[in-house]
Order: sequence, then C-alpha cells, then structure tokens
Amino acid sequence: MQRPASALISTIGGHGRHPLLRQQRHRAPPCDVFINHRGVDTKRNVAGLLYHHLRRLGLRPFLDSKNMKPGDRLFDHIDAAIRECKVGIAVFSPMYCDSYFCLHELSLMTQLGKRIIPVFCDVKPSELRVKDDGSRPPEDIIRFRAALEEAKNTVGLTFDTIRGDWPEFFAQAENVVIENLIEVEEEEEIKRQNNTGNGLKLNYI
Repeated sequence: MQRPASALISTIGGHGRHPLLRQQRHRAPPCDVFINHRGVDTKRNVAGLLYHHLRRLGLRPFLDSKNMKPGDRLFDHIDAAIRECKVGIAVFSPMYCDSYFCLHELSLMTQLGKRIIPVFCDVKPSELRVKDDGSRPPEDIIRFRAALEEAKNTVGLTFDTIRGDWPEFFAQAENVVIENLIEVEEEEEIKRQNNTGNGLKLNYI
C-alpha cells in the first residue's frame, strides 16, 4: 500500500520536510510541476484540484488560469514555465488532441527532455490521435504525433471522473509527483557533482 505524500516527504527528507520542498521559500517562482491539460475537459475538476493539492504540499505547480493574468503573452509565459519546471503532468482527456496549445506544450516538454507523468482521464491511450485536417503545418503534425506516442508509451495514471475514487486518485497522484520530483532532483545533483569533478585540475609535482 502506498504511503501518503506527506509521510513520503518527511521520511525521505529528514527534519520533517524533503530539501526539495524546503527550498521553495528561498527560490523565485518558476514552477516545479507544469500541468498540461485541456481546459474545457479538466480545468474545473482533475487539473484544477490537482493544482490545489500540490500547492498544499508546498510545491509550485503551474496552471494557466492560476499563474497568468490578463495581458500576459500566452506562449511567452507557458513556454518559460515549461523550461523551468522539473516535472510535467499531461492530463489527457477526450478533447485534448483538438487543442493546438495542449499538443504544443506536450511536444515542448518532450523536446526539452522533461519527466512527464501521463494522466489518462476519461480516455484510453489508444483513443488519442493527432488529426491532420490541413490547418496545421506538417512539421507541427510530426512533432505532435511523436510527443503523443512517447507519452502513450509512458506508464501513467488512469481515472474515471464518474466512477473513480477521487481521494484515492489524488493521494496516488501526489505520491507519483513527489517521487518523480525527488528522482529528478537526485539526478540533477549527480550531474552537478560530476560536472564539479570534471572541472578539477590535479597538479602533479
């Protein structure tokens, strides 16, 4: 049985909080977790509630309706948030693939090598397809399809908003997000140590 996210954080981090969460007070926003979603399907349920659950954990999730204000340039803010995030959550839903913005965000996360957690909400992976109706440049269709296939072949979460257990889903989602953030943080620390080690010069006498 999975432990609650709060217990997971406290056990791994020591002193009651994982260092990843303690750092939040000292660093400027950007975001830790980018929530990629189709607003008409999930903004008022899965995506919106997930945003609030992650906020309560002390994380900085990015959700366009919460992190942007009138006058903000859409692509500037969203692309910057994706570049700064450590983990992306792709909330797939029945109308997801109809949105250029959803597919653009997903492909950018893929191109940047971000860790992506798929959430298949009221839709099966096999039902997700990028349609080519001639309104999008061919290069966009290619990169959208490649990103979607990669996400569909990644282990994720599934949820039925009608019959699903909401508390159980959010507890599971919190654990998965925290575990991935910790893994990404540990990988980045190893890279920093390796880069430091590679930069050392040894003087032989």
